[in-house]
Amino acid sequence: MDGHAHIPAASPPAERLSPNPAKPLSEVEHIKLGSDGLRGTLKQQLTDGDKPFDEAGYQLLKTHGTYQGYDRDSATERKQKGLDKEWEFMVRARIPGGKLTWDQYLALDDLAARYGAGSLRITTRQGIQFHGIVKDDLKSSIAGINAALLTTLAACGDVVRNVTATPAPIADAAHRRLQEDARLLSTALLPATRAYHEIWLGEERVAGNGPDETDPLYGLRYLPRKFKIGLATPDDNSVDVLTNDLGIIALFEGDKLLGYNLALGGGLGMTHNKPNTYPRLATPLAFVGPDELLRAVKAVVALQRDHGERGDRRHARLKYLVDDKGLPWIKATLAEYFGAPLEDARPMPAFRVPDHTGWHAQGDGRFYYGISIASGRIRDREEMRLRAALRRIVEALHPTPILTPTQDILLADLKAENRLLVEAILAEHLVPLPHRLTPVSRWALACPALPSCGLALNEAERIRPALIGEIENALALADIADERISVRITGCPNGCARPYAGEIGIVGRTAADYAIFLGGDFEGTRLNRRVFDRVKLADIAGTLAPLFETFARERVANQSFGDWCHAQSNDRLLGLAGKLAA
Repeated sequence: MDGHAHIPAASPPAERLSPNPAKPLSEVEHIKLGSDGLRGTLKQQLTDGDKPFDEAGYQLLKTHGTYQGYDRDSATERKQKGLDKEWEFMVRARIPGGKLTWDQYLALDDLAARYGAGSLRITTRQGIQFHGIVKDDLKSSIAGINAALLTTLAACGDVVRNVTATPAPIADAAHRRLQEDARLLSTALLPATRAYHEIWLGEERVAGNGPDETDPLYGLRYLPRKFKIGLATPDDNSVDVLTNDLGIIALFEGDKLLGYNLALGGGLGMTHNKPNTYPRLATPLAFVGPDELLRAVKAVVALQRDHGERGDRRHARLKYLVDDKGLPWIKATLAEYFGAPLEDARPMPAFRVPDHTGWHAQGDGRFYYGISIASGRIRDREEMRLRAALRRIVEALHPTPILTPTQDILLADLKAENRLLVEAILAEHLVPLPHRLTPVSRWALACPALPSCGLALNEAERIRPALIGEIENALALADIADERISVRITGCPNGCARPYAGEIGIVGRTAADYAIFLGGDFEGTRLNRRVFDRVKLADIAGTLAPLFETFARERVANQSFGDWCHAQSNDRLLGLAGKLAA
């Protein structure tokens, strides 16, 4: 079962321009509708010196794979001196399933040296981001990514973004199929506009691609908001599949693919003090056969395209449509788009999340080695030259690099005799081997936050090392230093590091404090809840310490920290930490 059976090309119904024509569209909807196939005036603004793109350009750039921002560390000082902000760009490569070739990795590393201040960043969606790109280098950096046979198109924006998949390169039918499916869906769901190739790659515009150019899947207005798809099996939920707008869980009987459960309505973004915004895990709703995946996925995308909220972008994700309309309506309407009745989702085994760091056999005589990378940041510093180490390994051994949803990297297709050399190179460059890290350090996630993210309320990546160190100390004092606990840190409530699906979520609340969420499960099947609303950074570990101590005393056999917190009331957790009830 190495290849796909024939999958008929799906043709979802033509775009229905509005289920509620009386409701005004948001400004972004007007920008997309009048963008001439995502072109706008991007080509002209690219040549306008170092002047930032206007609001319409800012919005359209996202679908081309880049965000415009500015260095927030220098903004106040520059303003006081009467200077404009230091404008810069984040450029994101779309990498289905996180899988690269060795020469693609080296090409991305070269681009980091040339345009990205010597840094690559692995995202929680298995992509690569470059930060600090200046406007003069924007076109060259995007063209360089394309020269490596990758793209930035639809890595951001109101379209289906990078398709994630279980990363382990195990040589069996399940793992091969998920990687194939990720590539299939990624290709099939790319926007059809030629604007990207014209603006960034020098393609001439062809007559006929005029103002009436309509995307066959996305229509004239594309989707109401970003749309995320993840693929997993119950045996490996590394991707946090239920946090996606569409989670696809492949069900196997031995090597035989039975089909896929489709889970709809996941998404973690929210806004503080806005109760009509909230995180949600996807609900398993339907089962489709092995040959029906692309048809079913296009049906889900078309459903969201036509019925998703287009007036309020904070209420525009599929999760809100699912809750507003209800599951029976969603399933019945989805069946109309699919063109046939849909079977209910089938029962699934309990989800698991294996540890892919360290050495693992692939099942084909070769091995993969997982390297833990704090916050996904690959760069060289005096205390650790990670980027140089990875480059040397890739140049010497030509492994297959695979980026993981936990911001780590797997070096696949290595031989047994390569093991000593890999570990020696890492040690020479002061990169700690995974077994020397505590579990809480290996599993911690953090978003970039300040200074590059315009949405950040507080720090995340830059405070991760010290904060995780303090949490490690608190766990050691409670005699549970080896406890596997998922900690996710974000600088704002938008959820990029999946904080609400972790056992501990630490979320920027204001510029001065954080909210702490507790009680999720490690396997990604239960959301946590807000317990502490405003905690200073210096007090986070001290707030958690008495909870660790009580958990260590009270836990029953094999109970996780997340399960223990879930079983406690907020009042008890607040009391243990010496806090007053909110």
